[in-house]
Amino acid sequence: SDVYAMGGTPMMAIAILGWPLDKLPPEVAQQVLEGSRAACREAGIPLAGGHSIDSPEPIFGLAVTGRVNVANIRRNIGALPGCKLFLTKPLGVGILTTAQKKGKLQPEHALIARDSMVQLNRVGEVFSKYAYIKAMTDVTGFGLLGHLVEICSGSRTRALIDFSAVPRIPEIDGYLELGCVPGGTGRNWASYGDKIGPVTDYQRQILCDPQTSGGLMVAVVPEYEREFVQMSAGLGLHMQAFGELLEPDPGQPLIMVQ
Repeated sequence: SDVYAMGGTPMMAIAILGWPLDKLPPEVAQQVLEGSRAACREAGIPLAGGHSIDSPEPIFGLAVTGRVNVANIRRNIGALPGCKLFLTKPLGVGILTTAQKKGKLQPEHALIARDSMVQLNRVGEVFSKYAYIKAMTDVTGFGLLGHLVEICSGSRTRALIDFSAVPRIPEIDGYLELGCVPGGTGRNWASYGDKIGPVTDYQRQILCDPQTSGGLMVAVVPEYEREFVQMSAGLGLHMQAFGELLEPDPGQPLIMVQ
């Protein structure tokens, strides 16, 4: 996702695998590796090797090398006041995975988070070719608000969020009522909540929800909003703006939610 978020093309991946051999059979590790090979095949890159260790709990990750045309690099800086904000995946993965850990996830919801996480953010490679997209980042562990704080701080802007337009997985509300809030949600808020205007508990639980393989947050020049929406629809993404960037104002919170 980091490569795609900068407008790049992945070239190869190296794997790291930590496995508790005294707790989990190696056959399960083989399934994990096969899943990584499938993801690499979808991205069109080889899994070129890796390293494995004995560890107390299972861990797995890929180090990915990519390339990008310098003219097309997109960062989490460079956005402008007036830019419209879009998100390519709905929020709520952290809530669903927490429900699963607590044994509260309904069987019919078992694949929702997984299906979101396995969706590659390769649209970033396409987005980077359009000059009217001024900033782009993937939304991951810091939650939407945390990554938007980075865009605003790096671009010297503020942001206004229309909470009703923020894409989120519909099934998460019931799990929030059951107390399925990730520990990372509170830690996220503690790290940047002083930069955010008034929010309800519900809004905070959604906007600070830590994502795994979350979507791309994109800042689009307002004059090209319609063109961007139409172009994205052609890629299978049906989006609407959930906020906009504003001129800086030291007397106001960095991000307001309405």
